[in-house]
Amino acid sequence: MRAATGIMAMLGSLLIAGVVHAETLTIGVAAPLSGPSALLGQQIVSGAALAARTTGAELNTVDDACTAEGGAAAARAFAEAKVQVVIGFLCTEAIEAALPILKGAGIPAVTVGVRTESLTDRRAKTGWQVFRLGPRGDDERNAAATILTRLWKDELFAIVDDGTIYGREMAETVRAAVEQAALKPVFMDTFRPEMDNQIALVGRLKKAGATHVFAGGDGADIAIMARDAGNLDAGIVFAGGEALRTAPGDVPFATGTLMIALPGWSETADKTVLDAFASANVIAEGYALPAYAAVEIANAASSAAQSAGKPVANALAGQDFATAIGTIRFDPKGDLSKNPYRAYRFDGQRFLPLEGQ
Repeated sequence: MRAATGIMAMLGSLLIAGVVHAETLTIGVAAPLSGPSALLGQQIVSGAALAARTTGAELNTVDDACTAEGGAAAARAFAEAKVQVVIGFLCTEAIEAALPILKGAGIPAVTVGVRTESLTDRRAKTGWQVFRLGPRGDDERNAAATILTRLWKDELFAIVDDGTIYGREMAETVRAAVEQAALKPVFMDTFRPEMDNQIALVGRLKKAGATHVFAGGDGADIAIMARDAGNLDAGIVFAGGEALRTAPGDVPFATGTLMIALPGWSETADKTVLDAFASANVIAEGYALPAYAAVEIANAASSAAQSAGKPVANALAGQDFATAIGTIRFDPKGDLSKNPYRAYRFDGQRFLPLEGQ
C-alpha cells in the first residue's frame, strides 16, 4: 500500500512539474530602452508584457541600446538566464552582435523590426537561428513591382524617381518587373525633388500619353505632381511607396492616389486583443502589436517543440501561427512567407485597402 501511495505521489509530482514547465516559458526581450530609440523599445516591452499575461510566459527584458555592444551583452544575459526564445531587436548592429552568441546557446531569435536583407540571406552560411516578424528591406519595392505590373498591364504608364537611392531602387525594381512581363513604360525620367511645382514634368508625362505614373520619391512630391496634373487636366493617377504614409504637407493627396505600404496593424488586429490593450491603457501602435504576436509565436512554438521533442527553432519554421495580427508563417530562410505590403487607394480622406474598394 505504501509502495502504491509512493508511486502515485511520484506521478503527481511529475505531472505538476510538467505543468509548471509548460507555464514558465522564459522569453528574452531585447529592446532599446535607452537612447533615441527608447520610445520604440518601450512599445516592444509593453506589447510583449501584455501578451505574457495572456500566455503565462515569463519575460527577461534587457536593454540592447541599439548598439553592437548592447546586443552582445543582451545575448550573454539571455544565455546565462537560459531563456528559450528571444524576441525584439530593432537595430541591425544589435542583432548581428547577438546572433552568434545566441546560436552558441541554441536560442532562436524573432526580430520585430530589423529589415536588413542579409540578416536572413546569410542563414545558410552563418547558421543563425533568426526569424523576421516584419518586412525585408526589399519587400516594399518588390511588392510595388508585382502589384503595379498586375494593375497596369493594360495601361499607358510611366516611371519616374527623385534620384535618391530609395527612389532609384524603387523605380528600377518596378522597371525590371514590367520589362520581365513584356511591358514598356511610355516615359521614364528623374525629377528634381522638393520643388514648389512639377508642371514641366507633368507636361512631359501628358505629352507621352501616360495615364498612370509610379513615382519613387517622397509623398509631398507625389502630392504636388498630382495637383499639377489636375490643373493641366492630364488625367493621371499617381502611385508611390510607403512614403505616402506621412502627411503630404501643404498640398493634399489627390483622390485615387495609390500607395504600396504595410497594413496598419491596429486597423487589422484581432478585436479581443485590441480591447485588452485598451483595458491595460497600452496604445496599440508601432511595435506593440508585432511584439504581442512574437510572444504568441514563441509560446506556440515552445509547446509544439515540447510535444515533438525538438528544438524550438525547428518548431518556428514551416508552420502557421495564429496571432493577433493574422496568420504568420516563416519561410526556410526565416523571412515571412508572404510579402506583407499591400495596395491602398486614397479616397479623399484616408488610404483604404484597394481590394476593399
